[in-house]
Amino acid sequence: MKPEILVFAASPSAAVMRQLDEQFHCHHVWRVPPAEQDAYVDSVAARVRAIVTTGPQGVSAALAARLPRLEMVSLNSVGYDKVDLDALRARGIPVTNTPGVLTEDVADLALLLLLSAARRLPAMDRYVRNGDWSARLPLAPSRSVRGKVAGIFGYGRIGQAIAARLAALGVEIRYYQPRPVPGVAAQRAGSLLELAQQSDYLVLSAPANAATRHAVNAAVLDALGPEGTLVNIARGALVDEHALIAALQTGQLGAAALDVFEHEPEVPPALRALDNVVLTPHIGSLTVETRHAMGQLAVDNLLAHFAGQPLLTPLP
Repeated sequence: MKPEILVFAASPSAAVMRQLDEQFHCHHVWRVPPAEQDAYVDSVAARVRAIVTTGPQGVSAALAARLPRLEMVSLNSVGYDKVDLDALRARGIPVTNTPGVLTEDVADLALLLLLSAARRLPAMDRYVRNGDWSARLPLAPSRSVRGKVAGIFGYGRIGQAIAARLAALGVEIRYYQPRPVPGVAAQRAGSLLELAQQSDYLVLSAPANAATRHAVNAAVLDALGPEGTLVNIARGALVDEHALIAALQTGQLGAAALDVFEHEPEVPPALRALDNVVLTPHIGSLTVETRHAMGQLAVDNLLAHFAGQPLLTPLP
């Protein structure tokens, strides 16, 4: 018999979804109306052996406790901030994610956001669409990125991929994370606050955890300054959104370009109303190629587990 699994989120890749249905007996929770999902899960809980979900959706201790035969969790994402790892580890349940396959596309989006903010692309688009150009209304110049300093908070795969793209544009790179990264040319700042003081652009690519929650606070934003720009392609929880909104409204911070938010998909109206922000709906990995690769890795981890083979990308 096929192993029974709970699927909490669909992959955009038809090939991935087809493989799931061919290899497993799938209970597609995402197809069930939200108000009915708890009852649906309870109706199959005794038979479920694995979960397919994403980091933002997570797996709570309460959900895991309802699944007595649960053997593994396969995340179709890199992040796992809403997964109760302690509860799962206590039962010996491994968790896998999808590192590596989304690095390049996320780094591309970080560059796109930074350039869009620096060159005020949304405002330029509105200037043309609203007829301001034909009306010959005044147009303030933007600033070049060449010769500026980008500070990257979190210098793993994605952080270094972002650095390579920015360096090619003549941007000086510095970084901060608690542990130095060996063998890199970029200078490490002594703290996140020091990095912000040194930077024209502060790019966030660190994981979300207890240590990084609201790491970008009012003091960091003030250090980045009225000519500075915050770029976040990591997790919304890294930023104190109330402090960010206040800094943008008062001009203490020059601009922000954000792909992630603290309570997404809800974005504060005050943030949406600002002209000095660029906003995208958590699309760092949203390309056909990357979403297929992520989904395939999630499937391959499931197949490895049920074949008794080593998992490809287990969380430590």
